[in-house]
Amino acid sequence: MSAIVTGGAKGIGRHYSMALADEGAQVMVADIVDGSDVAREIVARHGQGAAESAVFDVSDEKAVKQLVAKTIERFGKIDVLVNNAALFATLPYKPMGEIDVELWDKVMAVNVRGPFLMAKHVVPHMKEQKRGKIINIGSGTAKKGMPNFLHYVTSKGAITSMTRAMSRELGGDGICVNTLAPGLIMSDSVQQSGTHSDATVNAVVQSRALKRDAFPVDLLGALVFLASKESDFVSGQIIAVDGGSTNT
Repeated sequence: MSAIVTGGAKGIGRHYSMALADEGAQVMVADIVDGSDVAREIVARHGQGAAESAVFDVSDEKAVKQLVAKTIERFGKIDVLVNNAALFATLPYKPMGEIDVELWDKVMAVNVRGPFLMAKHVVPHMKEQKRGKIINIGSGTAKKGMPNFLHYVTSKGAITSMTRAMSRELGGDGICVNTLAPGLIMSDSVQQSGTHSDATVNAVVQSRALKRDAFPVDLLGALVFLASKESDFVSGQIIAVDGGSTNT
């Protein structure tokens, strides 16, 4: 099995990359920052050929095409695409009237155009082999709504719709498309950003049936399931991993 994890060099993406490698996947760690340290760690654990890294911009179609070509050249196939790259941890909370158009467009370019471009250029390779798994990373905020975060919530609502439409279009080719929708995860990126106040975090925890903080490890079981043959009859679904904050 081979996989591309966008945004795979840091934060939750790093955990996704490591988890898929632990399951035997060859992983392309693709990020706007250098992920070579993650690739080296995977290789040290699983041997030569277990991972490669690439620096790219998910919103740039030329860069996406080059990444896909590099993955095919390196691993010979693409079985799993994890559309994880997104602007989130550093985004400021702002009333909708104070969100600059430039920031709005940047969020949409990375969070919506990026997953579309990745799927657009990965799908032809999946169609050739009549199988594949596309895992779009969504958010519980798309179901619940959230004030002062309209750019991000809107982008993740688009991911939900994208998953549903893609699953209908690609099912005949044996390609499963699903959304993994985390709640607020206390990743390194979130904790270091300082954007989310203690009051905000506590409010999220209190909204959950399981009233505790969530960490990247909490997402890995669902990720591995959606990437594996065990989910071969699951498509078009939104799987929330948020301690029961939302009911899907």
